[in-house]
This record gives sequence, structure tokens and C-alpha cells, in this order.
Amino acid sequence: MKTFNRLPFSYDPNQSFFEQLNEWIGDVFYDILPEAGLELRDEQIFMAFQMEKAFIEKKIMFAEAGVGTGKTIVYLLYALCYARFMRKPAIIACADESLIEQLVKKDGDIAKLSRLLNLSIDARLAKSKDQYLCLQKLDLERSHGQYDEQYDEIYQGLPAFVNANQTMQTFHHYGDRKEYPDLNDEAWNKIGWDNFQDCFVCDKRHRCGQTLSREYYRQSTDLIICSHDFYMEHVWTYESRKREGQLPLLPEASTVIFDEGHLLEVAAQKALTYKWRHDVLEDLLTRLLENDVREEFAVLVEDLISQSMHVARVIGQHAKTVEGSDRKEIEMSKPLLSEVERLVALIAKLEDEMVFESEMYTIDAYQLKIVEEHLDMIHHALNIFVKQQNVISWVQEDEHGVTLVIMPRLVEEVLRERVFSKKLPFIFSSATLSTNASFQYIADSLGIEDYLSFSVESPFDYKEQMELFAPVLSKEQTFTDKLNHVKSLLKETDGKALLLFTSDQEIVTFKKVVEQDEELQKWSMHFEGDKEISQLISSFQTDIDSVLCATSLWEGLDIPGESLSNVIMWSLPYPPKDPVFNAKRKAAENPFWEVDVPYMLLRLRQGIGRLIRTHEDKGIVTILDEHLYDNEVLLSAFEAVLPKEVQMQNQKRDRLTQ
Repeated sequence: MKTFNRLPFSYDPNQSFFEQLNEWIGDVFYDILPEAGLELRDEQIFMAFQMEKAFIEKKIMFAEAGVGTGKTIVYLLYALCYARFMRKPAIIACADESLIEQLVKKDGDIAKLSRLLNLSIDARLAKSKDQYLCLQKLDLERSHGQYDEQYDEIYQGLPAFVNANQTMQTFHHYGDRKEYPDLNDEAWNKIGWDNFQDCFVCDKRHRCGQTLSREYYRQSTDLIICSHDFYMEHVWTYESRKREGQLPLLPEASTVIFDEGHLLEVAAQKALTYKWRHDVLEDLLTRLLENDVREEFAVLVEDLISQSMHVARVIGQHAKTVEGSDRKEIEMSKPLLSEVERLVALIAKLEDEMVFESEMYTIDAYQLKIVEEHLDMIHHALNIFVKQQNVISWVQEDEHGVTLVIMPRLVEEVLRERVFSKKLPFIFSSATLSTNASFQYIADSLGIEDYLSFSVESPFDYKEQMELFAPVLSKEQTFTDKLNHVKSLLKETDGKALLLFTSDQEIVTFKKVVEQDEELQKWSMHFEGDKEISQLISSFQTDIDSVLCATSLWEGLDIPGESLSNVIMWSLPYPPKDPVFNAKRKAAENPFWEVDVPYMLLRLRQGIGRLIRTHEDKGIVTILDEHLYDNEVLLSAFEAVLPKEVQMQNQKRDRLTQ
């Protein structure tokens, strides 16, 4: 079908596309939406004509727009029309699954736009791999002597073509994390895909929900919706997948929009890493020994497995727990580096021997290629680790043992070269992109040098709609003091509260207290990790007098109405003292003001933004932090990012809400 037949307006190819788009956008905001009963928003019209510049000039734009400005509708209009004009889908990358859900659910933003404009929009989901069931892990879990019966129910609920010799006639979506809402995170992690699954040699890959989904979303003609994590994985694996003769995770796009774009750096840090785990390497090498290989080759493989096991043990001994983070710091020493160097030397030797072994044709060529690729990656990663130049590394531990994570320090250089060097419109959308009216902090962190920008404030009357409370806390009895304030605040609104924590450690501690405290048990408590996140949010919204406790919902949560009348922050959201942020601190002249405070202020603004979502909403925001009043300069910076005309109270009145 020709492009102009699919555009939502009459298009004359002899006239400027953008002039005609501009005219139609004006009709949408001045006529079509008001006629459908939506209010005319000056903020939306301003944003629309600002955003047009990025598409005309194919440049990066920081589009900062406060809560309630309708920024999502604006970028969806441009993304849809530009995708159809360029005949390439637009990619919309959201910070997390809850944000994706808001876009694609039945009454979400895309469905609303489709209904209001009478358009059929081809929007398809490209979910992260870890949001899909792994058939191999499910089989493994069910092979254990004792396992939860719910895994049998999941197995029996799989489509018939998965485990039977049946043909799949049409695309069949299955295996999505969302389909198993009652599984907590611990139960899901036993059967969900993880980074150490070797999909290339999986005999079920062509019947896998993840693989089938990828083939489906690539055919989208309008919009592909994914997470920041998935987009960055696409960037990181682009070259290696091409080398292996595979398609990239995402197709070529006409434009890329980063919703909650201030969080892209976090996703980049997570994706642009190498990971080494002994049991994965051992499993891979053991497969080689199942072939008719030479004795000296088999001895070398055994030596390598033995040294790998030893290195895992030594790294575990050198890992130091970091409070508030699951990333453990590595205490570097000469003995540690020496053992890793020996492992690197054995890998190099095995790689040489594999060249000779391949000429013997005793090992399946495809299997050999998989092992070669994996060894090459580990060899490269451990070399970076040993040299300790421009690298950040840390340890994570779980039931599988030690995982060594190695990240090239200069993530911004990778982004500059592989992402932002492309001549495309890249749109960063968020209510919190600037710090002190400057976009330089986020631009520097992402390797962006040339960009357009604008800011639009929220239209809400925060003075009338919000109360803000930041009590002076006891330094000696901080936890007890915080707990008493939480109880008092929950009584004030009879639940209806979002309790935000900055680490898993904080939320676990609070959960243990709730289990022992009858006063807190008066309210139904929903804890992040107990259920799939969208199901958890839905339960909280439906159960009006309940409390939602979370670490990841500082941004993206959109619950208008009475269900969310009270936002309580257990502490100021500073970044953790983990290896990633410590590296940033070491590179800064004044770490506290250049790294910690900008991060905290951006996240604080996001947390405050969870409360007021419509002109009718009212409620309380409370910040519980014992150090807030210790530093007058910090207090001034804190007050500067609060909604205008909202007076911060440090002593609780008899009634905070009317």
C-alpha cells in the first residue's frame, strides 16, 4: 500500500510532508479532540510544535513535560505519522513493564488514540527476554524430586504445538510473565529466561514463546513497544547477531522515543555488560567431552573447568556486600588477578586447540561455533577485567553461585557511537530530564553533544491539591520514628498509600515488621515481588484502602483517584554505594553534588509526581529522611525542585487533608 493511503490525512506528495502534518496536528488538538469531549490543552499544542523540530531536523530532543500535560498523545501522533511516511516502524522504549502496560492495555493511550481518531494502529509488543517462560528451565524444575505443583499447571497449560508434534497455523502468543500473575518473583525466576540460557542450541527454540513473539513484532508497520532494557540489549547484541547470521532483535526504525528517558542510562549500564558464571561455562565445555575428542584436548578442557571453579570460589571470597545494593564490591588483590590470568591463558590455549579439533570433524560444527562464540566473549571480558583499565566490575550471588559482571566504564562512548550517531529523531520524554533548568547532566551521561530541548510545567494547582510533609526525625531512634510516622499517615488516609523504598533491603525489613505488627496489619499490604507487577498494581487500585510497597515505582505509576491519596518516601532516593556509582564518584571533582544530589533530585521529583494525576486528585506526600535538615545548601536544592507554591511542613498538623 502506498504511504499516502495509510496516513491519517490527505497527503499531496508535491507538497511538504511536515507542513501537511502540522496542519493535521492542529486540527486534532483544536477540533477533533475537543469535539470528542477532551479539553484543549495549551501545553499539548506547544509541545507538538516544539517536537516537530526534532523530526524535521532528525535530531535528539529532550522533551520535558510535567504530569498532566498529555505528552504521550503528542509523541504518539508524530511517531505514527512519521512511521507511515518513512515506511519503517517507530520504536517506543519505556522504562519498565508497568509503563508499557499503560500504553498497550485495552483502555490505554494507544487504544484511546485509535478510538478518538478512528484509526487502526498496528502496535506490537517486544518484551524483554526475561519476561518469557523458558521451556528448558520449566522441564528442569519439573525433573526435580520435589517441586511446586503450580509448575505442572503451567506445563499443562502450554499450547498443544509446544510439546506435541502439531503444526502451528497462526501466531500464538504464550509464555509471557503477565500470564502467570500469581507467581512471585522467586517462583518465576526458576522458570523464566535468564542471561545464561543458551537459546542457539535449544531444541525448542522454534516453538518458544519468546522466539515466536520476535517474529511477530518485527512485522509491525506502525509502532513497536519495548523496554529500555530490551532496546539496549538490541544495541549491545547488534553486531554479534549479524556475525552469527541472525537478525537484530529490533528492525530498522524511523524514530526512537524513550519514555521516562531519564532512566535510559540505568538500562545501558545493565545491558552493556559481560557476565561470567562457572556453571554455564562448565555445562558448555562438558558438551564437548561428549564427542570423540583427543585425549590431550579432553585433559585441557578438564583443567579449564577446574580452574574456572577455583576462580569462582576466589572471587566469592573477595566479594564485599554493599548496603542497599545487590551488587557486591570486589576487593582486588594480586592473587585474585593471578588466578584470573591463569584462567584466561587456559581459554586462549583451548581456543587454539579447537581450531585443530575442528579439522578432525569429531565435533558438530554448529555446536563448536556456539562454544567458540562463548569462549571468545569470556576471553575478551576477563582480559578487560585483568587489565583494570576503563572497567567497572562487581559480583552478584544467587542460588546458582557467583556471577562476575564486567562493564566497560565509558558507557556514554558506546551510546554515542552505536546509537546517537544515527541521523534519526530521538525523543526523550519525561517530567524530570533537567537539573536546575539544565539538560547537561543527562546529556553528558548518555554521550549526547548536540540536542534540542524544551520544558513545559504541569497544569495542576499543587497548592490546593497537595500537602507536603518532611518531619525532623530522631537520629537515635530513626527506624522507630519513621515507623510511627507511617502508621499515623496511613490512619490519616485509611491506607490508599504508596510506600516507596530505595532498596530491597529496606522493603524486606519493613515487610518483616508488618508481619509482626497488628496495627499495620489493619491494611492490606501489597509488596513488590509478591506478584507480577501489573497484577500487583491492579490489586492495589481495586482494593481502595490498601497499601502498595515498592522500590521500582518511583516513576511510571499512574493511578488517578482515591486509591492513591498518600505517597510516603521511606528515605531520600540517593544512588547506592555500589561499584557503578562509585566509579562515577571517582571521576567527579565533587561526587556528592555532581553524582548523588542530581540523581536524588530527579528521582525525588518522579516520586512526588505519583500523587496528583488529574485536576480532581488530592493528597499527601511525605519524605522521611533523618539528614534532610543537616545541610542548608542541600535543603535549598531540595526545596527548589518541589512543586511551586507548595509549602513544606516539618511538623505534622492535626489534619493534613481536608
